[in-house]
Amino acid sequence: MTLAVEELDWSQTEVPAPRHIAIIMDGNGRWAAERGLPRAEGHRQGVDSVRRTVKAALELGITHLTLFSFSSENWSRPRQEIHDLFGLMRRFVRRDLADLHKNGVRIRVIGTRSGLDDDILRLIDDAVLLTKDNSALNLTIAFNYGARDEIARAAARVAEAVAEGTLDASDITPERFGSYLDTADLPDPDLLIRTSGERRLSNFLLWQLAYSEFVFVDTYWPDFSRETLEAAIAEYQQRTRRFGGLKARSTA
Repeated sequence: MTLAVEELDWSQTEVPAPRHIAIIMDGNGRWAAERGLPRAEGHRQGVDSVRRTVKAALELGITHLTLFSFSSENWSRPRQEIHDLFGLMRRFVRRDLADLHKNGVRIRVIGTRSGLDDDILRLIDDAVLLTKDNSALNLTIAFNYGARDEIARAAARVAEAVAEGTLDASDITPERFGSYLDTADLPDPDLLIRTSGERRLSNFLLWQLAYSEFVFVDTYWPDFSRETLEAAIAEYQQRTRRFGGLKARSTA
C-alpha cells in the first residue's frame, strides 16, 4: 500500500488521532541491499528514522509510541549483525538519552532480559530510571521481545499466583491476565504500522493488537518520514472501529 499524503489531511478530520501507535520497523537490510551497501548501514539509517519518528510523534501529540527493535527470533541472524544491532542500541541510548529526557520522553523496554550483556542491561535500567516521571511521550522499545514468550511468561506468573493463593482461578479475566503482561499499564495500540510492504505481525504484541487498526506501507524503514507517519494516521482516521460491536466506538 502506498499512502498519498496530499489526499489525506488527517489534521482536518473530526476523528481523533491514535493515542498509541505501534510500529514494526522493517526493511533496513533490503534498503541497504538495493543501494549496494552493507546491512549494518541500513540499520544505522534505521536509527535515524527512529529519531525522526520520535520527534514527529512529540510534535503530533501522540502519547504512546511502541517500536519493535529486536525480536527474540533475531538471535538466529549472523553473529556480526547481532553485534552491530547491539552496538547501535548502545549508541542510541548514550547519544540520545539526554535529549529524550529533556523533551519529556518516558522510556520503557519490554521483552526478556536473558541473553543480554550486562552493560546493555545497565543502559536500559539507567534510561528507564532517568525518564520515569516524564509524560510528554511514552516510548516503549520492544527489545529481545517475542509476543508468545511474553504471553507464556505472563501465564507462568498467573499460575504462580494461583498456586500461592493470591489469585483465584475464577477471577482470571482477559483484563486481569493483561495485568501480567509486559505492557500492563499501557493502553492497547490503536494503530499498527509495518514498513517495507510485508503484511504479517512477526510475533509482535499478539495480545495487545486484538482490535488495533493495521496500516502496511511499502516504504523501507530507513526512508520512513513524518509524512509517512501522517499518511498512516490519516488512513487510520478513515476507519470505523467497532471492537466487535455494531456501532463505532472511540478510544479517545
